[in-house]
Amino acid sequence: MVSIRSVPVTPGSLTYLDCPWIIQHREDRCTLCGQCAAVCPKECLYLGYRRQRIPQLEVLTNKRGNDYRTFVGVRQRTDMKHSCIGCGMCAMVCPNEAIAPVPNTVENRSVFLHNQNGEAGKRGGRRNVTGPTLLDRIMFDRISMLTDPALDAGRHEFSLTTTIGRILSPEQYLERRLNDGWIPPTREVFPFIIGSMSFGALSPNMWLGLLQGVAYCNEVLGIPVVMCTGEGGCPPWVLKSPYLKYIILQIASGYFGWDEIIRAIDDMQCYPAAIEIKYGQGAKPGDGGLLMWYKVSKLIARLRGVPEGVDLPSPPVHQTLYSIEESVMKMIQTLSMAFDHKVPVYPKISASTSAKAVLNNLVRNPYAGGLLIDGIDGGTGAAYDVSLDATGHPVASNLRECYLDLAAQGKQNEIPLYAAGGVGKNGNVAQNGMALIMLGASAVHIGKYIMQSASGCLGSEQNRCNVCNVGICPKGITSQNPKLYRRLDPDQVAERVAHTYMAIQTEVKKIMAPLGRSQSLPIGMSDAIGINDKDAAERLQIKYVC
Repeated sequence: MVSIRSVPVTPGSLTYLDCPWIIQHREDRCTLCGQCAAVCPKECLYLGYRRQRIPQLEVLTNKRGNDYRTFVGVRQRTDMKHSCIGCGMCAMVCPNEAIAPVPNTVENRSVFLHNQNGEAGKRGGRRNVTGPTLLDRIMFDRISMLTDPALDAGRHEFSLTTTIGRILSPEQYLERRLNDGWIPPTREVFPFIIGSMSFGALSPNMWLGLLQGVAYCNEVLGIPVVMCTGEGGCPPWVLKSPYLKYIILQIASGYFGWDEIIRAIDDMQCYPAAIEIKYGQGAKPGDGGLLMWYKVSKLIARLRGVPEGVDLPSPPVHQTLYSIEESVMKMIQTLSMAFDHKVPVYPKISASTSAKAVLNNLVRNPYAGGLLIDGIDGGTGAAYDVSLDATGHPVASNLRECYLDLAAQGKQNEIPLYAAGGVGKNGNVAQNGMALIMLGASAVHIGKYIMQSASGCLGSEQNRCNVCNVGICPKGITSQNPKLYRRLDPDQVAERVAHTYMAIQTEVKKIMAPLGRSQSLPIGMSDAIGINDKDAAERLQIKYVC
């Protein structure tokens, strides 16, 4: 029990009106059960004594007096460490609808006290930008009518798969086939790939639920979904299981978890879907990754080969490499050899003005299986605010530049491009993904959308919750604390993954049917899209419509 008089007042003290979220509490409904305080991940709520004065007036004697009552009530802490994040868990568990957080509509002073102990503010969420994104505003405006009849999305058969790995031209393929030459490995997958969210960034229950959902999509629904591990590898049993064929293994600049992968190669029942080499990510280019010590549990420490409870920052670049040429020679070819040249290998880079230079080097190397470009809107991991908000490059124009560069070389059908960053940011995942595909992507990686749809993530673009980085996720999605992640049922996560992909598949058919296409994805089919922004249309070289 905390007394309200025990809180010291200092020059930096805040009132609840200065906080970004204000807890509204109805004492007439509250039964002081304490469930709200028990479930709050920030320990924002506490029970405090309050003394209320009740005026008394005796009409006949014309005397005035006071009566007092002392009671216990729910109060809101206002220091930055325990300030409300608006997750709404208190409202979810309250049996009497007596409490709820509401956003502060006036300017709050807490932003000026966000930086403490000389440490710049960081968060595990997305940019605080509202409204439709550029991808949301792209329209599919090529509708086949009488000259080229449209298809029935409900009754026609559609080929909704794409390829991971380098694709040879027909001439090269036939020549190598006849001469027993090496043919680059490829994988046929669904074009919406679960992006890199590591075992460590995600809780064990969340990661297991995603894997179960991916396996169900492949083996029951016939939707060839694959997921990327992110940095940190995955549980050893997964590496030795038949589910490995649904997984893209990522090796990043910190090499965390790679020892477990190398040791498991001899015992693998099957090869992984692909190998992804991470050089950069859209959320914090130049920073590398960061798994904060709050989330480095005994299990994570063992898998990554590090001490328990220490920060795990990845270097911004691979420390043994000094150029893209050396990267291709060392990393891509070495990893191709490690898996007997039977697994596609491709790099992941941050979207930037230098992306075309990376791509042109990959074109010349026969072992490169594609290029993943991650835009500024991507990522939910721990990152400094300035990195999230102002460092990076939007993915649409960067992807388009690279695709047009490939087209100029006549290589647009050989090196697949993958796009990530902001796909489904406002919930329009199929629309955003298909827009990027028509701009030139062979597939898109989605992370935050899957996390929110499959697990009930509470984060938002209005900076609600967004504490993925500090291990106190109220839903147990991004926490390594057993008390928190036990709230998450892996079976329910898997069910939601399956439902989400069935919905995406339906929406993709609804987009492809009016185009009159059913046998292949409309990769690079930019004549089918338009936008009501003249500058964006000119930049992307698509139609301006109004």
